[in-house]
Amino acid sequence: MPEQRPGSRPTLEAVAAHAGVSRATASRVVNGGDGVRAHLVERVRTAIRDLGYVPNHAARTLVTRRTGAVAVIIAEPEARIFSDPFFSRQVRGISKELTAHDTQLVLLLVEDRGDYDRIERYLAGGHVDGALAFSLHTDDPLPAITRRIGMPTVYGGRPCWTAGPGEDAGVAYVDADNRGGARDAVRHLLAQGRRRIAHICGPLDQTSAADRLSGYRDVLPSAEAELVAVGDFTPAGGARAMGELLDRDGSIDGVFAGNDLMATGALRVLRERGLSVPADVAVVGFDDAQPLAESADPPLTTVRQDIEGMGRTMARLLMETLGGGAGRRTPPGAVITTTALVRRASA
Repeated sequence: MPEQRPGSRPTLEAVAAHAGVSRATASRVVNGGDGVRAHLVERVRTAIRDLGYVPNHAARTLVTRRTGAVAVIIAEPEARIFSDPFFSRQVRGISKELTAHDTQLVLLLVEDRGDYDRIERYLAGGHVDGALAFSLHTDDPLPAITRRIGMPTVYGGRPCWTAGPGEDAGVAYVDADNRGGARDAVRHLLAQGRRRIAHICGPLDQTSAADRLSGYRDVLPSAEAELVAVGDFTPAGGARAMGELLDRDGSIDGVFAGNDLMATGALRVLRERGLSVPADVAVVGFDDAQPLAESADPPLTTVRQDIEGMGRTMARLLMETLGGGAGRRTPPGAVITTTALVRRASA
């Protein structure tokens, strides 16, 4: 058995000798390879524990052609990411799934358009095995970047970019039923006897906002354009849009806001205008962002989507793709998750 000097780092050869197997067998176990009998796998793992062996990451990458890391790219400025509970919940779900696969999460943020050059260099440099990207806008260059460098990618949200023929066949994404959830929100307001129902939508260069607006119009196809105001998924944007709506039409008695943050901004403006919620104006949000929705004044009726679950599903789809060998580098299809109306005091 090779002599292990006191204080030196255990080597793969020492693990193999301790387990009584060849170096090749020990290497296959350490690198997750197949074809090793169960009792030999257990002997190698015992040797790893006994010796405190830590695999050399660089050497392992050469063998497996995997870095053991995935990039999570959020196409929003830092200030928005850390103020919106949607992002923390989705990243939490992603992190849990990647941890279960012994894979590291590398967070890449987009403060401005110039950051895409940096992101492309990083992705092309072989630092990660794949990418998870969400909150993309219509003109986002990221899909073209990942196609160009052949990076396996799963997107959060229905794709909104325009691709050439066949470029995005089978593109993988995970999204909620935004349109169906919006229909449920508006129908609930109608069931409460509301007849002048306004909508505060998010930025329409994002499909989640466009789909929720479409759901509103599905139920209220004859609603006047003045009953729709565009926000930006922030409380300030919701407040601004609510003020615009009230200035246009003082008879509004119901509001469907495109997310909970905008709904809280709307609640503030309604209160400032001397209007009671829900007696004068009923309000419904979207997300069921916690603790925001329950702690709103009054607690917010909202459309719940499984944000953390969507993050886990994104990561799972990517890991399945990366584990599929050379024959499978394109993640499969789309996953659309269900939504559910959660009734509280605001409507």
